[in-house]
Amino acid sequence: MTGGRVILCADDYALSPGVSRGIEELIAAGRLSATGAMTTEPDWLQATGAVADLRRRAAIGLHLNLTTGEPLGPMPRSLPSGRFDGIGAMMRRTRNGTASATEIAAEIERQLDRFEDIAGAPPDFVDGHHHVHILPVIRPVLLAALARRYAAAPPLVRDPGDRPGRILARRRCLAKALGVAWLARGLDREARRLGLRTNDGFSGFSRFDRSVPYAREMADFLRAPGRCQLVMCHPGYPDEILRPLDPLFERRRDELEMLKTLPADRVVRLERDNKGRVRWPS
Repeated sequence: MTGGRVILCADDYALSPGVSRGIEELIAAGRLSATGAMTTEPDWLQATGAVADLRRRAAIGLHLNLTTGEPLGPMPRSLPSGRFDGIGAMMRRTRNGTASATEIAAEIERQLDRFEDIAGAPPDFVDGHHHVHILPVIRPVLLAALARRYAAAPPLVRDPGDRPGRILARRRCLAKALGVAWLARGLDREARRLGLRTNDGFSGFSRFDRSVPYAREMADFLRAPGRCQLVMCHPGYPDEILRPLDPLFERRRDELEMLKTLPADRVVRLERDNKGRVRWPS
């Protein structure tokens, strides 16, 4: 990236009305480049008008959800309880053989269908809630689905890994950032083989400790950027729908208030071509 500008992406659009409202305000103010939507959540079904406006100002992607709430369809082998039960449980299932690739592939298709139903267009990018899209079993069926469905205009696949030197230069949440980078290894090569693009550079890992000012964390996230640096964030207004779903809760307001003050010229404004496709930095 040039001039200290980064692609700033808010996760969890549609997780709750307060989260969606905060993200919408930041996009309108030019403080976000993109947001990823959770199409499993009820708030997504009410978002048609808002998403049409957001697409004129930012990239809108699918924030694939296989860890929070309920799936859009049955997954009896992978999810006997009928509810997602966190990233730790999904990691175990993808390692011990109890996660069904067939069931996961079907749920990915349902979430992509739901995205298109409301957005009226394919996702500009795809990533995973809790980075679930990089896990074994899930990763290959997701990449195959994206390559098949969107061969003419493939979305960017968010790579949450980064080079160790860049991660160490940021001095922020090192164990988690390095662990995710290890799990994500090879994602860029696998995506390219299928004609899919990934970002080069990723940051935003946090312990979500409210005693650490978010502005201080953001300054570290912006260090050592790659050519197409994505910085994830989690802004929003806390509300009662969010409270039982989200351990961050009040921390989201901290991020929202700080991002309102971020100079807009630090944030990449993603443009679209004449076919409506996002032009990602090269």
